[in-house]
Amino acid sequence: MKATGIVRRIDDLGRIVVPKEIRRILRIREGDNMEIFTDAEGGIVLKKYSPIGEMGNVAAQYADSLAQVSGQIAVITDRDQIIAATGSAKREYLGRRISKKLENIMIERDLYHSANGKPVISVTENDNVAVEEQMIQPIICEGDVIGSVIIMAKDKDKGLSEIEKKLVNMASNFLGRRMEA
Repeated sequence: MKATGIVRRIDDLGRIVVPKEIRRILRIREGDNMEIFTDAEGGIVLKKYSPIGEMGNVAAQYADSLAQVSGQIAVITDRDQIIAATGSAKREYLGRRISKKLENIMIERDLYHSANGKPVISVTENDNVAVEEQMIQPIICEGDVIGSVIIMAKDKDKGLSEIEKKLVNMASNFLGRRMEA
């Protein structure tokens, strides 16, 4: 573990305040769930809980299926990082933090399609994957945005159509409902 040099007192209800600087760095927002662990030395470890991250294997299988059916790159995220990616994008994306632009698109809760004047956005902060077109659909579970499903076309001639729009919507709905179960 890495020491921060910050010391906080526990109040009479057992609460402790996570400093603003740490919340900002780790993208911990008000209302986020935290998972509590203990380590071998008797320490307490808090980790931001990712409900969709718990479904890593299902998300990976779904991303593979999306890529096979669409012939495009498929990526699934939680609110902080890429949890599943396909093909050559797997090396570039898997486990990386999502970009602020992608985070803002998820907050809007609508399908984002980089067509008709809308630009392709960076999925991660240092995105090196060249794509011509993308569709991003937030995953919503019990009213909260918990991640996104992204389909990207590398080839301009093989753009995204109404079929990919339905696929990304279906994947998002499935993953959201699976989390509710």
